[in-house]
Amino acid sequence: MTQVARPPRGGSSRALSARIALGRAITPVPVEFLLIGSAAILLTAFGVVMAFSATTVESISTTGSPYNSGLSHLIFAAVGLPVMFVISRFRLGWLRKLAWPAFVCGIALQLLVFTPLGGSYGGNRNWIYLGSQSVQPSEFLKVALALWISFILYRKSAALTEFWQFAIPILPGITFALVTVLGGRDLGTATIIAMLAFGTLLFAGVRMRFLLPIVALAAAAVAMLAIFSENRMRRIMSVFDPNCDPTKECYQPNHAIWGLAGGGIFGRGLGNSHEKYNWLPAAADDYIFAIVGEELGLIGCVVVLLLFAVLAVGIFRIVSRTDEVFTRALAGGLGVWIIGQALVNIGVVLRVLPALGVPLPFLSAGGSSLIAVLIGCGVLLALARTLPDRPQATATVPTRAAS
Repeated sequence: MTQVARPPRGGSSRALSARIALGRAITPVPVEFLLIGSAAILLTAFGVVMAFSATTVESISTTGSPYNSGLSHLIFAAVGLPVMFVISRFRLGWLRKLAWPAFVCGIALQLLVFTPLGGSYGGNRNWIYLGSQSVQPSEFLKVALALWISFILYRKSAALTEFWQFAIPILPGITFALVTVLGGRDLGTATIIAMLAFGTLLFAGVRMRFLLPIVALAAAAVAMLAIFSENRMRRIMSVFDPNCDPTKECYQPNHAIWGLAGGGIFGRGLGNSHEKYNWLPAAADDYIFAIVGEELGLIGCVVVLLLFAVLAVGIFRIVSRTDEVFTRALAGGLGVWIIGQALVNIGVVLRVLPALGVPLPFLSAGGSSLIAVLIGCGVLLALARTLPDRPQATATVPTRAAS
């Protein structure tokens, strides 16, 4: 006869519930989470080591200690990594609720550069000085803008086939953000923000027939800003002029190439850079990749590129595994920002792009860039946790025939 299963007793029911809860708690994290998290940690650690190495000479001349600048970068990393994992626990609903406040705060911080708190560095007015500490608000504006655009696109996901439906308020918001950055003459950061905005719109599914005219107008605007700036034109032309003055506009690009070439395959050894002895300007900042090549050689450069490749794979696996507009747009926008900025920075060091003054994510010395990138990675980790489980084959359990 067929036996009828009895309902479990109270104790057995509680034990079963406990086992189910424990199983959910120890469910393996998605592959995307592991790829992004491990790449972010390793790149940050790599950056701390290189910051200690690249800043020793400058730190001795300014503070008397070879470790002060490196310790500062280490502190920023020690703050940024826990923040990244805290943000990774955020739910999609929390991220959406943060979109408008983050955007408003990002714009407000950027506007502070035009107040007495603001200051210039390298010809760009893009910094806030709070006592001995400096903050670059445009780095945090990148994260806020990606979050805000993604939220607006999520709310209007049913109307992305109509230009004015998606364009308002997104295009005015992007334009205002770019104007606040360009007001400080920071064309490099504005270019990265424009790339981020384009990536966010593209991965959300906005039609290319809408995006291409916007890209054309943006390219024309950048060209005009470059043409009417003698300094920018000199930097652009130095890339294509093999006979440019090595004591003026080609001084920094030449020393970057010499540093890379001097490292060969295996490098001079960690800490043995020649260029950091006040030969290469911004050696620990925008040109840190040249110091990596000089001290760790081609092998060190390849390791950095592979880590960025792992990060890119993790990001774009998120995009490919979800149909949710908010997740796709936000992951795509952040990915274009981080990976795109890394490629631009490395292209400048290799002298295939003109100097744009943008840092290498994770590696360049500077707290604003590092913490902003780690916040962005925290958002990516939070998105990775929301991905649907992959369908698994279910085994068919044979049943006994009733006797």
